[in-house]
Amino acid sequence: MLDLNRLKALHAVHVYGSVGAAADALMVTPSAVSQQIAKLERETGARLMERNGRGVRLTDAAGLLAEHAERILALVETAEADFEALRGEVVGRLNVAAFPTAVRGLMPGALVTLRQRHPDLWVQLNEREPERVVREVARGELDLGVIQDWMNRPMPVPEGLSKATLLDDVADVALPADHPLAGGREVELAALHGEQWISSTPGTVCHDWLVFTLRSASLEPVIACMADEYPTQLALVAAGLGCAIVPRLGRDCVPDGARIVPLRPRQSRRIYAVWRTDAARRPAIRAMVDALVESSRQQENGWASE
Repeated sequence: MLDLNRLKALHAVHVYGSVGAAADALMVTPSAVSQQIAKLERETGARLMERNGRGVRLTDAAGLLAEHAERILALVETAEADFEALRGEVVGRLNVAAFPTAVRGLMPGALVTLRQRHPDLWVQLNEREPERVVREVARGELDLGVIQDWMNRPMPVPEGLSKATLLDDVADVALPADHPLAGGREVELAALHGEQWISSTPGTVCHDWLVFTLRSASLEPVIACMADEYPTQLALVAAGLGCAIVPRLGRDCVPDGARIVPLRPRQSRRIYAVWRTDAARRPAIRAMVDALVESSRQQENGWASE
């Protein structure tokens, strides 16, 4: 009989293209992956990996077995979801991930709620960029993820995934306190022509969105500083080094040297929870989504009271 863990190792190499990448995804050592595949070779009597330069490649037999493994693993997940749904108990383990500001702004409240209501559920939290979250949820490496979707630049969600809206996160402009527009009730984006900007690093969702949004308003972005954490961006704004567009979920405390002013037109991102549709029957998934919705409502109520 084929061992499920060995099939999982082979499938990971098939998906990620190398033993090292598969080991990272499975959170084990490359040696452990190689050992699992070597045992699978003995079980099947077929050669599954062969040398390819400095690395290895899967044989045709391995490719065929990996395709079957994908279907087998999907069936196992469906069986587990059906069994959990039959029992109706929120137990077991969830592997979840979110982008950094959601980890800080939404996850603490959600995880505390889950711990109080469902002490037999273990949640492993990871910090990931949204594109990686979507890929890993789709591949079954994560049970649930939290992603962001800017209104003027949506992120596609592949087939086979379900999603639930958590909140709309409005983004305001952060200006140095002595900026001529810092005292206004709102600021037209087009009025920020010629400003220097503080952005997250190139290749991140928020950097690409900022460049796209400024150019859509006929503003050529001049990036003076780059920092991925919004509190760091606000500190740079307070030092007079530029302006930043900061979502409210990432705002935290605003330093004395910075002012927050609403933008016109309004800029916002929608924040979602995503999970595989086949796993939707799991009570643990439903409990996690409910806890995230409650945490999101608490955030929105806090913004409304400001």
